[in-house]
Amino acid sequence: MSFRAEFLRQLPAVSAATFEAAALALFRHQAAHCPPYAAYLHQLGRAPAAVGALADIPFLPIEFFKTHDVRTEPAAWGPQEEFLSSGTTRQQRSRHLLRDPQLYRDNAARIFEQFYGPLPGWTFLALLPSYLEQGQSSLVAMVDDFARRSGQAQPAFFLHDHRALRQALAEAQQAAGRRVLLIGVSYALLDLAAEAGPAPELQGLTVLETGGMKGRRRELIREELHQELQRAFGPAGIHSEYGMTELLSQAYSLGDGRFHCPPPLRVLLRDPADPFDVAERRPDGAINVIDLANIDSCAFIETKDLAVQHPDGSFEVLGRMDNSDVRGCNQLVM
Repeated sequence: MSFRAEFLRQLPAVSAATFEAAALALFRHQAAHCPPYAAYLHQLGRAPAAVGALADIPFLPIEFFKTHDVRTEPAAWGPQEEFLSSGTTRQQRSRHLLRDPQLYRDNAARIFEQFYGPLPGWTFLALLPSYLEQGQSSLVAMVDDFARRSGQAQPAFFLHDHRALRQALAEAQQAAGRRVLLIGVSYALLDLAAEAGPAPELQGLTVLETGGMKGRRRELIREELHQELQRAFGPAGIHSEYGMTELLSQAYSLGDGRFHCPPPLRVLLRDPADPFDVAERRPDGAINVIDLANIDSCAFIETKDLAVQHPDGSFEVLGRMDNSDVRGCNQLVM
């Protein structure tokens, strides 16, 4: 059995106890078989054999997804799907090339169900205009797949038609045995809240914001954003997702502002002034991500997000590092 096949067979069973061994095995594989990552390690003079702990792993700067085809074992496959980050031009957008699109969808569904329960118990309604307009969004692909698996009657996506969305919300809440999740980019949820106010159809939902003002509104810290949304959607906590084009896994906040990682995902913080000063437990710093589902690209990514980390491993996103582009899911700035 190939390394890839055996690793994917074991991926659903990864736990906190087995994560480090799985991550180090994947690091050694990608250090040898992901050409952009191998070249980066060579330029750093970092010998993969000398890496014995998670904090020793050199993380690939996320900008590589804009400038390189980040693929592991590229001779063995061609992309079956391509996800693009948000951006003004194709040249400025990160590209995540997928060997197996079903891997992304199955992994995302498994993670959602770990946090929220079975997909057929939900109706998914989405207000993601900028993602729909730009196309090739991993977030849109995820929500579309969730809606299909749920067997819901309502269409999932509403571009700018708030009236139709409000009608769908009202109808969805009449369905017995189903909860309703409204997922939206921050500026679109704020527009809906300003238009509809505390209307009956906006109450009793689970609201999941994915961050992002996309230049449509002034940027808000998370507390401000959630306070504004709660005026329309009620006092229950606003949920959030931490994900990005370059990842195949997502972390979720269930209303308290703290993101919790699923088993295939782990966040380590680094000193913002020293990208190689990484710690498994640091109270604050810039985010490095290990995503074991990224077996076909690169699982070890240095982001431009700042965070505080709690002793239980949960984290709060503070914003973006200076001079980095504001994009993706849950990129709020201070």
